[in-house]
Amino acid sequence: MVSGTAKNFSLHVRCPYGDYDDWITLAGRLESLEQLLAAPCAFECPTHGVQMEYPLEGAEKQLSSKTQKGSLLLSPAAAKKPRRSSDRKAFYVPVVVYGWSKQLGSFHEDTTTVLFNASGALVRLSTPVGLGESLFLVSKLTREEQEVRVVFKEPHPQSGFHIGLAFPKPAPNFWRKTRRSQRAREALRVFVRGKDRNGNPFSQSSYTLDISEDGARLEGVAYLTTPGEIIEVKRRWHGKARFRVAWIGQIGTSESNQIGICTMDSGRLPWRIKVPTPPPSKILKKS
Repeated sequence: MVSGTAKNFSLHVRCPYGDYDDWITLAGRLESLEQLLAAPCAFECPTHGVQMEYPLEGAEKQLSSKTQKGSLLLSPAAAKKPRRSSDRKAFYVPVVVYGWSKQLGSFHEDTTTVLFNASGALVRLSTPVGLGESLFLVSKLTREEQEVRVVFKEPHPQSGFHIGLAFPKPAPNFWRKTRRSQRAREALRVFVRGKDRNGNPFSQSSYTLDISEDGARLEGVAYLTTPGEIIEVKRRWHGKARFRVAWIGQIGTSESNQIGICTMDSGRLPWRIKVPTPPPSKILKKS
């Protein structure tokens, strides 16, 4: 290959989830085919968003002079991309990302989305997570939780990283502004059992601030566990159930000493949600 001569290549790429397989075109590249095959390639899966994977195979692509002229005006990122499962929206939604990082261990970080769609989101993190790691994402607006997978990582110009998070399957309702089920403000005394940050077992009493069919918000939890941990919540004479800690209130805010929990034993909640009955319709009297 003569130095400085731009060529066009076709690369065979595959989503690591195994449900997307296609050929992409790189136009006006100075690298050799061997160099392109030896480096991760950025492409976009219509279901799981941006991916970085090594090409499976490749070949030099011969284009007509008319096609080459048009292709050289486009960068590889501007080439035609597969249709996404839904349009990306540039909204800043406050979220909590937590899980296990190979470099730092257990972590949870408050951040906001940069972009999101039904398949996941792009967020900025200071925690150095790795590609392929499984994490959890919690929306602070709805307290909904979703397991995600790191599918994209790029250093941010200022600090930290831009991280692409993909849902196991499209969840178009995750970003809605309403909760999955209504929450009722109810102060109930409960007993919480679990493990603290040091792994020591604890048991204490607490009170609910609000409850729903999917979880609750608890106040006065002295032994704050970490997000993702499993706790047991018991109400005297009403049974008990297991819950996953979805979020922990930040110290110094109005949510300090509060935790949000999501049920793991659906149908066995130690409380019953009181759904307000609609007022009876008025019957018009005949004149």
